[in-house]
Amino acid sequence: MTKVAEAFEQLKRGVHEILPEEELLAKLKEGRPLRIKAGFDPTAPDLHLGHTVLINKLRQFQELGHEVMFLIGDFTAMIGDPTGKSATRPPLTRDQVIENAQTYEQQIYKILDPARTLVMFNSSWLSGMSAADMIQLAGRHTVARMLERDDFSKRYANGQPIAVHEFLYPLIQGYDSVAMKADVELGGTDQKFNLLVGRQLQDSYGQKPQVVMMMPILEGLDGVQKMSKSLGNYIGIHEAPDEQFGKLMSISDDLMWRYFELLSFRPMSEIGQFRRQVAEGANPRDIKFLLGEELVDRFHGAGAGAKARDSFIARFQKGGLPEDMEELSLPAGAGLALPQLLKLAALTASTSDALRMIQQGAVRIDGERVEDKNAWFKAGASHVFQVGKRRVARVTLI
Repeated sequence: MTKVAEAFEQLKRGVHEILPEEELLAKLKEGRPLRIKAGFDPTAPDLHLGHTVLINKLRQFQELGHEVMFLIGDFTAMIGDPTGKSATRPPLTRDQVIENAQTYEQQIYKILDPARTLVMFNSSWLSGMSAADMIQLAGRHTVARMLERDDFSKRYANGQPIAVHEFLYPLIQGYDSVAMKADVELGGTDQKFNLLVGRQLQDSYGQKPQVVMMMPILEGLDGVQKMSKSLGNYIGIHEAPDEQFGKLMSISDDLMWRYFELLSFRPMSEIGQFRRQVAEGANPRDIKFLLGEELVDRFHGAGAGAKARDSFIARFQKGGLPEDMEELSLPAGAGLALPQLLKLAALTASTSDALRMIQQGAVRIDGERVEDKNAWFKAGASHVFQVGKRRVARVTLI
């Protein structure tokens, strides 16, 4: 296999779709450093493992000698990405955008090489555009094409309002590719329309269109909904080592393989070997330990993963929690208070029994004693609940 073919196969790992695939191979054969773009709107101050699926792919491009352009959409964040929204999203203030953007710069270097990363802000070229420039840009796309977007078409059909500025978002994201002269743009599967607008606008401006590389959306700890801080099913890259490791141990054995493929830097051949070991009788927990150690090391330094593993074992296994504990899924509705959750999980006889056990300090969540009787849990939460020494279950709210 040639070096180009090897690089092509490496870059395809974990990718949902490449449009068009043959163009990426052709660009790689040119033998020059490609300009790789990925944009992030600083809508929240912290990144989680779901965000790192894209950042990991940027790292792969870096290691193959290509130029990574990490775009912080400080201008577009003040518009608000309408992707997947059933209503107009309120834009962020300039102060919120600046504060969040600063934290992004600090966090991405946990994965990317600072010396080979070009951090860009799209306000650099968009803030200087005049009203005439924006009208000219808008003239390069049609309303009919905009309504091809699933979220727009549904809102239009249902009579829900679509603000004009929401039509500008995909145009501006596409224009970023023109300004940056991107050869490849990475994005999630939910960004397909916006990414393809970038191809169309580059062609309109006389540039060679970018290749679109779409990465899958990472499921959260519940294994169902996408990882999201608002759903409580996320692992933040700034969380403490023990917290990160404990959350990774809570994912299902099936979901573990998806996390390995999208988050681990181990070769797929090695991950395949892990699969065979489990099929032959190895304990999936021991393989999951390797995943937890790798990811904790990545964000907290070499050795942090082993310490978190030892802490986990001391708290959960030596602490008497059964390895074959019951796994439960409960409907969350609008959310559950801790006493109600313990009753529904049959860990207490009643809510009054639950309140009494909480007051006595006999209730633990993920090994930590909890005394807040008003603790509230929403859909997506997944924790190990223990009442006394004998009653224990891992409960996932759906």
